[in-house]
Amino acid sequence: MQPDLNLWPIGNCQVSALIDSSGRYVWACVPRVDGEPLFSALLDGDDPQNGFWDISLEGVVKTEIAYLRNTPVLITRHEDEAGNAIEVIDFCPDYRQRVGPYRPVAFARIVRPLHGSPRIRVRLRPVTGWSEPVQAKRGSGNYLRFRIGVVSLRLTMSAPVGIVQEERAFRLESAAYFFLGPDEPFLREIGNALEGMLESTVLHWQSWVRGLAIPLEWQSAVIRAAITLKLCQHAETGAIVAALTTSIPEHHGSQRNWDYRFCWIRDAYYTVQALNRLGALDVLESYLAFLRNVVDAARGGHIQPLYGVLGEPDLEERIVPGLAGYRGFGPVREGNQAAGQIQHDAYGQIVLSSAQAFFDERLFRPAGEEDFLALERVGQRAWENYDQPDAGLWELRNSEWVHTYSSVMCWAACDRLANAAAALGKADRARFWQKRANHIRAHIERAAWRPDSQCFSATFEGEQFDASMLQMLDLRFIRPDDSRFLTTLAALEKQLRRGTHMLRYASEDDFGLPQTAFNVCTFWLIEALHLTGRTEEARGLFEGILAQRTPSGLLSEDIDPTTGELWGNFPQTYSLVGIINCATLLSRPWSTIR
Repeated sequence: MQPDLNLWPIGNCQVSALIDSSGRYVWACVPRVDGEPLFSALLDGDDPQNGFWDISLEGVVKTEIAYLRNTPVLITRHEDEAGNAIEVIDFCPDYRQRVGPYRPVAFARIVRPLHGSPRIRVRLRPVTGWSEPVQAKRGSGNYLRFRIGVVSLRLTMSAPVGIVQEERAFRLESAAYFFLGPDEPFLREIGNALEGMLESTVLHWQSWVRGLAIPLEWQSAVIRAAITLKLCQHAETGAIVAALTTSIPEHHGSQRNWDYRFCWIRDAYYTVQALNRLGALDVLESYLAFLRNVVDAARGGHIQPLYGVLGEPDLEERIVPGLAGYRGFGPVREGNQAAGQIQHDAYGQIVLSSAQAFFDERLFRPAGEEDFLALERVGQRAWENYDQPDAGLWELRNSEWVHTYSSVMCWAACDRLANAAAALGKADRARFWQKRANHIRAHIERAAWRPDSQCFSATFEGEQFDASMLQMLDLRFIRPDDSRFLTTLAALEKQLRRGTHMLRYASEDDFGLPQTAFNVCTFWLIEALHLTGRTEEARGLFEGILAQRTPSGLLSEDIDPTTGELWGNFPQTYSLVGIINCATLLSRPWSTIR
């Protein structure tokens, strides 16, 4: 079966897994999202022999998959020709105990007979070293052991251990329980234990969703996007990864196969901004703790565009041997060279992410004097580099320009520092940073504006059309009724719009001409259309892109504007942010139904 992006994430903010349309685990990493794959079938061509976990019904003819309402708990129902049926419940335990949170490196599966006399087969084929099969070692009790890199895992089960190890079919006469987790004794009866974990996990997630301030319209889309964005946060540190996968190409044969399992300062900013609109302050506060450590480690110097989820700066990129790649389109990459790039927009995103903490009285830890002093060092870097070349937000690998988006983010760093200073009663520092912000603004308006095309260029040096110029609105650099923005929007639509989708840019880069649209750019277009008075058109585009989500309600990074096929890493935080932002912007208010 050729792999596709009809994938269903489960997780607990420590580990995650992607389950395909047959109910099979095809991607998961341990002991965390940027660790070594436990299951890697997603990246091993069309017929992988290892790297998956399958619980199949013999003679299956029908499979239905859905999430349990307002959770990342997955229910898969299988039925055969005779009407025999089972359901498989997949989840990663996630709830609070008396001693603190319980979110182990573990995956739980409950298999229940629904009708008749179903026969099932369990095939658990993990890998180590990305592609090497791991042989199970039988323990003295009801478990099997697996060694995955530096991690030792144990599959504890209520099913017959020998039959599972030999992958033979057996009749399912009562519920079967499987817990793949730490190589430790399972001290409770597994059935009662997993049923309790399931109940507690469901309550945990449904309680979290209940606290969200969601819009009236498109509620299910917003809730699913919010849950999945939270799954992209590593609870231990607060880091937010850009996606759960690596090396899903931007289009077939593109070689644009990147590892997104790390924390980009940019992507994380957009994520917390979107979740802030829903009132999910737990994600913001955890991420700010991660940012404070990043800023401390920089000591006023260079800040990388991305870090590992524990804050690791070294993310050396390498090509992984032994895996054919998604649909055979390699290479498979581990690590990301962009960690060594210069991207000046990061300074703005750090300040923007932190600004709310100077004003929001709901926070457990409001920002204070020491936080402001630390952010001033970040602002100084923005001031020093706003007119210097960098790789830009699209992370060009073989060229550097003075990118307008990066410069606008540096302006935003100074502008928001002025706001923070005012909130702390520091009038002199507020004037200082506002003066710098005004200087940068004036420079951008001179250097990036092109009178001939009546458009802001993506760079100071050339005349490049780039969808990132639409972000001038969200950053409050320009008003939607400013004639310069209106003509910029018109020029970008003419150059980059492909029907209902928006390209990042349409010029050749290090890998040739882009062939797919970048989903977040379409959401930026929708926002711009609404804010410039074209609301009905914006709503139509929004409904259109929602219709192109996977059955799990999610989006990847890219889409073929002709076929509608999704490409790129999955699920992509940028794209989920777009769903939330546009829904909150376009929705009718709750007052219309009260």
